[in-house]
Amino acid sequence: MVTGSLHAARGDHTQGGAPNFKRTIKAYIALTKPRVMELLLVVTVPAMILAERGMPSLWLVVATLIGGAMSAGSAGAFNCYIDRDMDRKMRRTKNRPLVTGDVSERNALIFAWVLGIVSVIWLFFTTNWLAALLSAAANFFYVVIYTLLLKRRSEQNIVWGGIAGCFPVLIGWAAVTGSLELTPWIFFLVIFLWTPPHYWPLSIKYRADYAAAKVPMLGVVRTRSTVSLQIILYTWATVAASLLLIPIYPMGIVYSGAAMLLGGYVIVEAHLLYSNAIRGRDGKPMRVFHGSIGYLTLLSLAMAVDPLLPF
Repeated sequence: MVTGSLHAARGDHTQGGAPNFKRTIKAYIALTKPRVMELLLVVTVPAMILAERGMPSLWLVVATLIGGAMSAGSAGAFNCYIDRDMDRKMRRTKNRPLVTGDVSERNALIFAWVLGIVSVIWLFFTTNWLAALLSAAANFFYVVIYTLLLKRRSEQNIVWGGIAGCFPVLIGWAAVTGSLELTPWIFFLVIFLWTPPHYWPLSIKYRADYAAAKVPMLGVVRTRSTVSLQIILYTWATVAASLLLIPIYPMGIVYSGAAMLLGGYVIVEAHLLYSNAIRGRDGKPMRVFHGSIGYLTLLSLAMAVDPLLPF
């Protein structure tokens, strides 16, 4: 019995040391929703390059990305805290830190507040007041407008809630210029229109999950064919908005070619999803989901490269 107790004590000590510390760090990182954060940061740098009409200073880029990452991470942590009851009911979110107990509710809330406040202070002192203000506005929109007010009440939740994900473009532009012009608002529009057809395939794939959590995502309250048709309409609108940048900025051949080729790809995928839906087949909603990530990533890359080329 004593020997067993000693072994147990040693086991607890081992689990309570480095392995548990690493697990805690991973849990706090998971609270920030790093995959969402990465996608938001992807669009920030191109906006800064467009604003500079060249490459901004490396320090300004790094400072803006750090502030943006903290702001997005804060919003993600608030979302995990507020939605913890729903996350327990969904297979897709059952491993989030507040569900597994790796982070306490109190600590998660403190972490979210601290990260959000520090992000605003950081951007204020390293960039300018407008970028800091936009960062605070993005956090407020995601946490209050989307998570608290819209997500559980409206089938259009992701349409209007997605506005929060458009703010990094404005933050990046403001960090460089200290002001806002038409160009970043066009980029803002592209991301606004891109968000619903990016997330709605998830609501098709995880329809049962969202229904169990009583979240009125479009894929829960509407038929598959209706959702797929909406995806088509928003995809066409996204591509049209991306082409607006060509004459307004203006963009060169790299971006113009990428916008048309990538736009053609996502339009075809959206139509294939709809074609399967009206025939009563499941189709591949996750292919549309992942394809939309590739679309925005490559479009942003082309947007970043284009102003740096001599032609």
